[in-house]
Amino acid sequence: MKKLSILLLTGILLSACVSKKKYVALEQENGEIRSELQKTQVAKEDLEAKFEEIQARIDTYNTKINSLTKENDAKIVTVGDDIVISNDVRKQMESTLKNVNQEDLAQAKTLKDSMNLAVGYNLRKSMDTSNMNEDEDIAIDINETVVMISISDKMLFNSGSYKVSNNANDILKRIADVINSEESLDVMVEGHTDNQTMVANASVKDNWDLSVLRATSVVKKLQNDYKVAPEKLIASGRSFYQPLVDNDTSENRAKNRRTRIIILPNINKFFALMASNE
Repeated sequence: MKKLSILLLTGILLSACVSKKKYVALEQENGEIRSELQKTQVAKEDLEAKFEEIQARIDTYNTKINSLTKENDAKIVTVGDDIVISNDVRKQMESTLKNVNQEDLAQAKTLKDSMNLAVGYNLRKSMDTSNMNEDEDIAIDINETVVMISISDKMLFNSGSYKVSNNANDILKRIADVINSEESLDVMVEGHTDNQTMVANASVKDNWDLSVLRATSVVKKLQNDYKVAPEKLIASGRSFYQPLVDNDTSENRAKNRRTRIIILPNINKFFALMASNE
């Protein structure tokens, strides 16, 4: 009986020793795992930091590339002696020139000539002058991107009168739409007469008065009927001192009786405006 008790006690002690060793081993293994996990977490955070750094560098490079591209497109190109345009505008101009009369384009010797053709094409398209006689009723000329629209008196006024007739509503509405579409445009309206001496009255004493009053009437029509900002407008009378042709025939005098509307655009913005009509 005594031997049996000793054996049981020995077994219990041995069993306890084995369990404690396993426990210590498990604790050690657990510590090692925790240590590895911590190292892995540190490594993960380090990799994430490196990834963010690399991504930031990529973003910086992309920004520089985009900036250089935009800068290149925005670089100016000199046209003639005093006109500059951006490469963006030049690209728009080249696109427009594909649509102009190729015989006219063949006559363009300089970039300035090409620009005048492009502006003229876009303006005619915007105003839709297809139903007008450009030889007699209206003439559109472009000179160094200054747009000059000459309108015959028969479209605007009765003979000897400075009151704008209803026949002018259509063309003045189209011109006003172009002017109103772009803030940067300035507009001069010039009245021109022939050299015939007119019968003076209380309002009009000579051709100077008639040319100024006609220009003023067109300006007021643009402002009051078509909401053109008055600060854009200039009224000017030229009398008969800038004739297109000699005042030696009735046909020539009719050509000289005209109103000229001069549009002075910021060319970059003007092309942007016209591009919206494509």
